[in-house]
Amino acid sequence: MHKLILLSIRLFLEDIMGKGQATTSMECALGLVGSNNNSLAVCSCRELPLIAITIILGRMLVMPEALGARTVGLGRWVTLLCAKESEGSFKMPLAKIQFAPGVNKEGTEYTADSGWFDSDKIRFRQGRPEKIGGWEKYSQNYFLGVCRSIHDWASLETIKYIGLGTNLKFYVNEGNVFNDVTPIRATTTNGITFAATDGSSVITATDSNHGCVVNDFVTISGAVSLGGLITATVLNQEYQIASVPTASTYTIVAKDAAGDAVVANSSDTGNGGSGVDGAYQINTGLNAVVQGSGWGANAWGSGGFGSATSIASGGQLRLYSQDNFGEDLLFNPRGGGIYYWDESSGTSARAVNVTALGGASDAPVVALQVMVSDIDQHVIAFGTNPIGSSNIDPLFVRFSDQENAADWTPRATNTAGGTRINSGSQIIGAVQARQEILIFTDASIHSMRFSGAPFTFQFQTLSTDVSMISPKAAVNARGSVYFMDKGNFYVYNGSVQPLPCSVKDHVYSNLNTDQEFKIFAAENNAFSEVTWFYPIGTGNTEITNYVTFNYAENLWSVGTLDRGAWADASTRTKPLASTVFDGNTDQNYLYSHEVGHDDDGQAITAFVESGDLEIGDGERFMMLNRIIPDFSFSGETGDASMDLTVKGSNYPLETPSTLATATVTNNTQASDIRARARHTVIRVESSGVGYGWRLGGLRFDMRQDGRR
Repeated sequence: MHKLILLSIRLFLEDIMGKGQATTSMECALGLVGSNNNSLAVCSCRELPLIAITIILGRMLVMPEALGARTVGLGRWVTLLCAKESEGSFKMPLAKIQFAPGVNKEGTEYTADSGWFDSDKIRFRQGRPEKIGGWEKYSQNYFLGVCRSIHDWASLETIKYIGLGTNLKFYVNEGNVFNDVTPIRATTTNGITFAATDGSSVITATDSNHGCVVNDFVTISGAVSLGGLITATVLNQEYQIASVPTASTYTIVAKDAAGDAVVANSSDTGNGGSGVDGAYQINTGLNAVVQGSGWGANAWGSGGFGSATSIASGGQLRLYSQDNFGEDLLFNPRGGGIYYWDESSGTSARAVNVTALGGASDAPVVALQVMVSDIDQHVIAFGTNPIGSSNIDPLFVRFSDQENAADWTPRATNTAGGTRINSGSQIIGAVQARQEILIFTDASIHSMRFSGAPFTFQFQTLSTDVSMISPKAAVNARGSVYFMDKGNFYVYNGSVQPLPCSVKDHVYSNLNTDQEFKIFAAENNAFSEVTWFYPIGTGNTEITNYVTFNYAENLWSVGTLDRGAWADASTRTKPLASTVFDGNTDQNYLYSHEVGHDDDGQAITAFVESGDLEIGDGERFMMLNRIIPDFSFSGETGDASMDLTVKGSNYPLETPSTLATATVTNNTQASDIRARARHTVIRVESSGVGYGWRLGGLRFDMRQDGRR
């Protein structure tokens, strides 16, 4: 009978306060039945009314004869307990929550229970989240255009160089200087004339068949004054072309040596003289993908074999490929020519087309990508023109004679040659793997291995159902090639395998597929990471987001960062990356990453946020009263602080609201909070300058708090 009554009491308490608290209350109460001990170490003042009920009923069951005496002493125990709790003597047992490592966004915040659901500028190392390293300008000097290709190498004299290809220029960096080595595509001798308008800084230049597009660059020399403010000094300098009214005219905006506009007056009636020369740099490219144009805009063969693209390479997103040939540099704007920069000529010398090299024979005039094979030193052109044609075949692969960038004519006495890939409509890109080259078409993956005489290279199909989403979406990391396709992430380490990805839907559902050719992969070897930078939204959006895979721990994280290119920089101690500012000035910078803890001196906001935490199946409320933080800080830790935010909701589809916040410093031992909800979310965030952090284990004073 007594057991039945006790069971009824327990069920009554559980319905009011939850199973866990009911058990604690009954243990406290029944421990007092028949005891004179004043110790209530595991009891809480909040539970006293229910404890009192249990004690009274328990006394009636166990020793009814002493009920009166015992209940008289209950008031004294209650008073003592409340006093002790007000002094902080009595606390609920702490619960340590072990969050699953990595970010999981494949479901909802509710299904990411006890895991991390979102992050920004966070990496996982040994399963623990930490703020990523900072970055600072590699040089205070800027360069023109958006850089989407970085390559570092060193000369035989150990002079370190960096090649940077932008949509406007090509630079070779030495020290802090970005040297313009953009090739010259055409020159005009004694053939340019000018016309000015009073009150305007716009000058119209006439040059028959100039071949320019808007934003091209021309260097003018030999001009004389137009008679007024448009002097010879104003005219004889490099200009960016403002507009192209006709095939024989273009306009420039007159400027002084400082770059400020110069306005013509009524005396500027001359034409610049009869000895005006012009050196035209290769056409600039776009900073956006133009849909329905370029290679692959129509089905291959729709215009006949070898038919030209609907727009020239200057009208496509400008993507450079580059590779060093010994201490010299080869580079290629996608859909354009292949160019050679000779290190011995110095950084003041411009690169030249490989067709102009001494001993050049059947060198390609156009290609989609250029590469130097690492084992045998053949220059390889992917998606190039066959010998005897100037039209591109987007599936044709050609290679030069060994250690000879000029000779591309196959002979019995050399190793030059070529072949056509038999799958897909165009080569998207190629990447150097371990003792082989992977070639990605829009429908398949092929292996290209050096085999020696008589064929030089052997080609093998690896896969016919996956490809690569963009020309730069693959990277070699410690011998394995990681790449992004249109619907998944993959790794090649002898065979093609999909990567299990806990953020795949998040990436692909937000990806701007109109601008997917901007996507690029980057390796950060020091942290065993591969990162893909990608644009989101619609229209001509720029790269703003990234997704990172830690291949040592098989963990994923996501975040935001605007970058145009990345190089792990084998000749430097830190990775290099470029910005993607695309304003009126087109001024961009090169950054060294993993330097300090800040954004070039400014604060980095970094956070990681959990999925829903709940007790049992979420039917009962959870009460949080205290957090015991565990962080390790690095850098300038004196002012280091973290913000802990507790959000809550009562239903999975309800938007979580902020219930409590706490600021944690190096000296914080505990943070008292008060938060009550069925589902809680923990957010850890920092926005200070000069320090980094790593999260250890978080402990919470938490308990069930009933059903309503």
